[in-house]
Amino acid sequence: MFPLEIQTLARLLLEECRDRSLRIVTAESCTGGLVSGALCTIPGASDVLERGFVTYSNRAKQEMLGVPGDLLADHGAVSEPVARMMAEGALEASSAHLSVAITGVAGPGGGTPMKPVGTVHFATARSNKGIRHAVEHFDGPDRIDIQLAAVAMALTMLREAV
Repeated sequence: MFPLEIQTLARLLLEECRDRSLRIVTAESCTGGLVSGALCTIPGASDVLERGFVTYSNRAKQEMLGVPGDLLADHGAVSEPVARMMAEGALEASSAHLSVAITGVAGPGGGTPMKPVGTVHFATARSNKGIRHAVEHFDGPDRIDIQLAAVAMALTMLREAV
């Protein structure tokens, strides 16, 4: 179902979190739950994955993760401030220790000159450890290629946050 690279990243992340008694929460927009889905393909994921939020709409980001409407209006959903707030909000709305947030433009439409298709913002947050942000500009021929590249990046960032 998922490429071997993603399966390996998911397995390693779960092992590392299990060893440290850390639980994960995801806040996904353009990946639509694929990060959580990748983790759930690994037996024993329930030891680590606390929950996942699929917040595809701006309203969902506001209601489920507490992202302020003015932040969305000022910066747009695909932005560093929104990714950071999604990661923070996911931690606050769960009993997890570690979160990842993904928001981007997977295409084929929806891109702009400032935020072309393939632009994806990520944020990881760990309780009492701060937030890390990254932005990537993925070049994939198809929507799923961009989404899978984003999943791999999110899993990598989570591993770094462990």
